[in-house]
Amino acid sequence: MADRIASRNPDYGLDAPKLVHSFVVAGCVLLVVGVALAFVSTGWLATVGNIAWSFGVVFLIEAALMTWSSRYGKLRARDRLLDGLGLTGGEHLLDVGCGRGLLPIGAARRLPDGRAVGIDLWSQVDLSDNNASATLANAAAEGVRDRIDVHAGDMRELPFPDAGFDAVVANLSIHNIYSVEGRREAIMEIVRVLKPGGQVALMDIRHVREYAAGLREGGMNEVEVSGLSFWIFPPVRTVTAGKPRK
Repeated sequence: MADRIASRNPDYGLDAPKLVHSFVVAGCVLLVVGVALAFVSTGWLATVGNIAWSFGVVFLIEAALMTWSSRYGKLRARDRLLDGLGLTGGEHLLDVGCGRGLLPIGAARRLPDGRAVGIDLWSQVDLSDNNASATLANAAAEGVRDRIDVHAGDMRELPFPDAGFDAVVANLSIHNIYSVEGRREAIMEIVRVLKPGGQVALMDIRHVREYAAGLREGGMNEVEVSGLSFWIFPPVRTVTAGKPRK
């Protein structure tokens, strides 16, 4: 009952806010200029106008889809990912690149006897108003502040001991490491901190097959890449795997 009591509504932020803003501005400009040219001009200027307003509409649709994804779709995608872990309530879970707490807070609501931990570098490019205070405020709003910890740190050098977590998850975070070697280091760190018998679920818009290869290289088994999920825009895939018991 306590988990459902919130002092305010949680806010998990707008993903890629600068990109969404750019789509809105460019879409509006192209739409207005394009319509003006299409209806006022003739010949090639009218053709340019038709093309311009068409692109304007596309940009505005993409901005709308990304906003819908940030406000609603990613909540459904989060729940599907966590459902797949089959959490029993006492696990210790880590989210790498936790942002404003979407995954660890969702997990904490399922872990009355466990704990969820998030780590992030708090980039403002990837998520609006991204900071640890926002994560903790969301945890309080969701009634799980006592089961959440957050740390500032790099997923390529996780400040946690070996085999400390029953599950490790990530959502739209690992792709923000731009080098192949850097992403490989992050995957190896995920494997390192996972307990034998633990599970991994990594959701992302790109590089998922690379993650799968890295998990296999790290000795994980039952590595699978899902089909596309359209709850998030652009669509995502999820890589899942398990760590063998010793």
